Amino acid sequence: MATGLNQPNIHKTALFFKRLLQQKTLAFMCIPFVLWAFVFKYMPLWGWTMAFQKFKASRTFAEQEWVGWQHFQFLFSDNSFYRVLRNTIVMSSIKLVLGFVTAITLALLLNELKNIVFKRFVQTVSYLPHFISWVVASSIVLTVLSPDGIVNLLLTKLGILDNPVLWMSKGHYFWGILGATEVWKEVGWNTIIYLAAITAIDPSQYEAAEIDGANRLQRMLSITLPGLKPVIIILLIMNMGHILESGFEAQYLLGNGMNQDYSENLDIFVLKYGIGMGNFSLGTAAGIFKTVVSFFFLFSANYMAKRMGESRLF
Repeated sequence: MATGLNQPNIHKTALFFKRLLQQKTLAFMCIPFVLWAFVFKYMPLWGWTMAFQKFKASRTFAEQEWVGWQHFQFLFSDNSFYRVLRNTIVMSSIKLVLGFVTAITLALLLNELKNIVFKRFVQTVSYLPHFISWVVASSIVLTVLSPDGIVNLLLTKLGILDNPVLWMSKGHYFWGILGATEVWKEVGWNTIIYLAAITAIDPSQYEAAEIDGANRLQRMLSITLPGLKPVIIILLIMNMGHILESGFEAQYLLGNGMNQDYSENLDIFVLKYGIGMGNFSLGTAAGIFKTVVSFFFLFSANYMAKRMGESRLF
């Protein structure tokens, strides 16, 4: 009886090794990447033990003082941690929503352009900011939003403002400024994958829709957008796994003492308290918290994608 129950498992194992032999070239190609992931992604997990120690760099592992969940308890009792957690989630959500909406919209509009020269010009102009470092990009933003910058100049000339506004000193403006900056810098680059996915859509679908009298907007909504559904779902799952990684460079370079209540996120918190103050255990505890929450969002997004796959997304 037990032998009969094990037959399906034996069959699946034999089928697995048969397919592995058939695809041995691809398997050998994967070996360097598996080794890279093991060395740089899994071996460093040993450092997570610091979150449960009162870590001192001068001591060996056996000499470290174990404190259990003390650092996690401190995190969840610290008001500044909840502030940076709020900032991180809000900035990540803004980046996620604006990134998806603007990139998909631009890809749909570029796909409708018939003038190839103008289309390539728009693509090139939208790609260029991606290759600018955040140091240069933040300098441009700070210059544009300075009291004598172009934004204040235009708004005062149009009569919208009576006096120039110190935009970067107002914390409640920071999230909007960061979202607009992220869109300006990354929207062109993010459209590449959507434009590539659009080229895979069967052109005969557009021809049939045009014969049936569908206009451009109807073709976009009924053919192009549903054709992007698999790509959108994959990118959504990948981005949900980074929901607590709202960035570092932009917040660090655009943040200051007057807007830090809105600009400081978990990465800056770890830098300030974990590395800057030498409390490596606290920084590691915050990093573990980020990983656990990211896993939760990742699997939740994967589950939702499967459920949405069973129904119609668009």
